[in-house]
Amino acid sequence: MSSRGRNIAVFAIVGILIVLFFVADVLLGSAQLHVGDIWAVLTGRPGIASDPSAYETARAIILKFRLPKAAVAVVAGAALSASGLQMQTLFRNPLAGPFVLGISSGASLGVALFLLGLPLLGAGATGDIVRNLGMAGSAWIGAALIFIIIMAVSVRIKDIMVILILGMMIGSAATAFIEILQYFSPEGALKSFVIWSMASVGGVTAGQLGILLPVCLAGLLLSILLVKPLNMLLLGENYARTMGLNISLTRTIIFLSTTLLAGTVTAFCGPVGFIGIAVPHIARMLFADADHRVLMPGAIMLGALIMLVCDIISQLPANDMVLPINTITALLGIPVVVLVIVRNRKIF
Repeated sequence: MSSRGRNIAVFAIVGILIVLFFVADVLLGSAQLHVGDIWAVLTGRPGIASDPSAYETARAIILKFRLPKAAVAVVAGAALSASGLQMQTLFRNPLAGPFVLGISSGASLGVALFLLGLPLLGAGATGDIVRNLGMAGSAWIGAALIFIIIMAVSVRIKDIMVILILGMMIGSAATAFIEILQYFSPEGALKSFVIWSMASVGGVTAGQLGILLPVCLAGLLLSILLVKPLNMLLLGENYARTMGLNISLTRTIIFLSTTLLAGTVTAFCGPVGFIGIAVPHIARMLFADADHRVLMPGAIMLGALIMLVCDIISQLPANDMVLPINTITALLGIPVVVLVIVRNRKIF
């Protein structure tokens, strides 16, 4: 089979798996629902439900919780994977990602300043719309500031390990500021922030989903439009410049796309780790191709699939317990990161 035919087959398999796991994520949950009632809700035919009360219960659970949760998992996984692939190409660092380089920590600090800092000053959001926009805007600003610092350093320092360490230090500094805010925060604001920091795709409200979906779709569209410039950057900025690529404009678009993707997901889902760094490498191994025309859609689809799988696994514990999704993404991402380090350093 040719490389093109193989890639088409992989895309088809991943697409089918996304549909299957999306359906599974809607069907599974702590509340046991009859399959007939679920089908009645999805088809809009209450007459085929087991009884009217069962239909209303299933309708509330499916439409208000499970369908939005599955949709958020797809969008969040796709967004973090696309931003991670862009950062790895831009910085030419296989360990780059929104979580590792401190982008997610910057977004978290922005959200912490909004949720914890404003109450300390005697202010706070007075409505859902203001609160949602405030969280998103704060996350964008925090992520943007960290990204600007990392990009400014990368222009002058070419050592990828120095950039990586710097990103980790900035992320640690942001975490330290967050802990200081937590120490002085009132109980109500602290409880809200702690719940947010545990990371979940199930706590996104309808109003937040109305911001998350269009913003992330815009960021993903920018990612798709960047595939040709990213291919040029693979061979170095000097080569890309000789080919007529506007480096400053490309960096700006990557900056905008990554800020929208990583910042928005962090604002509403919490600091989800390891998806951005691990999924691009899984895409490279699965497609055996360095062309971003293949890698970018492949990473987007794999990110959606893997986040759905992580969300399903997080619901498996008994007694209605749901694990923080970060615990599952870490168990998936850490072996991939270790494998990348081993292969790059040729330890074995």
